[in-house]
Amino acid sequence: MSNSSRFQSLDVFRGMDVALMIIVNSLGSYETAWSPLLHADWDGFTLTDLVFPTFLFVVGNSMYFSLGKYQGMGTGPVLAKIFKRTAIIFLLGYLMYWFPFFNISDTGDLVFRPWSHTRIFGVLQRIALCYGLVALVVHFFSTRGAIAFAVVSMVGYQLVLWLFGDLTMAGNAGTKLDLWLVGPDHLYHGEGIPFDPEGLLSTFPSTVNVIAGYLTAKFIKEKGVGFEAIARLMISGAVLLLAAQWLDLFIPINKKLWSNSYVLHTVGLDLLILPVVIYLIEHAGRKSWTPFFEVFGKNTLFIYLLSEFIVIILYWIPAGDGALYSWIYKNIFQPLGSYTGSFLFGAWIMLTCWLVGKLLDKKKIYVKV
Repeated sequence: MSNSSRFQSLDVFRGMDVALMIIVNSLGSYETAWSPLLHADWDGFTLTDLVFPTFLFVVGNSMYFSLGKYQGMGTGPVLAKIFKRTAIIFLLGYLMYWFPFFNISDTGDLVFRPWSHTRIFGVLQRIALCYGLVALVVHFFSTRGAIAFAVVSMVGYQLVLWLFGDLTMAGNAGTKLDLWLVGPDHLYHGEGIPFDPEGLLSTFPSTVNVIAGYLTAKFIKEKGVGFEAIARLMISGAVLLLAAQWLDLFIPINKKLWSNSYVLHTVGLDLLILPVVIYLIEHAGRKSWTPFFEVFGKNTLFIYLLSEFIVIILYWIPAGDGALYSWIYKNIFQPLGSYTGSFLFGAWIMLTCWLVGKLLDKKKIYVKV
């Protein structure tokens, strides 16, 4: 198997995840959305709950190939690259939540959004921290060190949850740490209370999804993508899914806590889905559908930021009795049906981002960090 075909499979897998991520992040209305497109309220699992851990999984896939380029470099340059990339991604996530830095008052004036009420943690911030931690572990302690770090992260995280709180939104140890560390005004308030699903403590079990992606890419590089390798990946996925269901009896599958059962469940699903993608591309030769998703896979970070930028701007611009976002949904998409229209609105945002990504791809422009 050539390097190009291997990267194609991973690009397609990554692109599929990004396309779904944009849709679920930009539905026309979350009150009239099909249940698979919504996160579970607390314990439980939906299709949407697979999106973020899969993104971390593909970060691990990419990390395997990118870190290989650092082998001939000294420790100083490697650390500089890792810390620089971590800092840039974290800062982009922070600025994205602060953007557009101003609100429009009822009188039409621009009112500056104070730093004291900005969200510190978030999706890109978690990606940055997971990337930085795993990159350092892999570089200095290799594969065995990464596996040991994954085990310690999961066991240690669960012990902290048991010893210093409960498994509720307000009472878990992660919320207590975030409140002490950054205060309630810097946390996410979308759940009705100061609680951040991307808080600091649950970053540690999140690194396991990245490590799983790294190990999967390593396995594919060493074993290829023959039927035996595909079968081994899928068997591993099935075993992890069974383990997750057993563990769910004691530690519920919970995305917002990033519980250990949730880690096993999501990694298991990724290890079942990725081999199917590889089989379709490498063995069945069915590639007519792949160019669409490759566009997302080649400019992943830029397209994700673009989608968030579009949504933020549409919410920021007033129109009618509310924001332009809701005006477009109610006047263009909702007449097609509340649930269907909500989905199509998200698909419209996704396709707009795809078009920009396609233009960049045609010009061979790839935004890297």
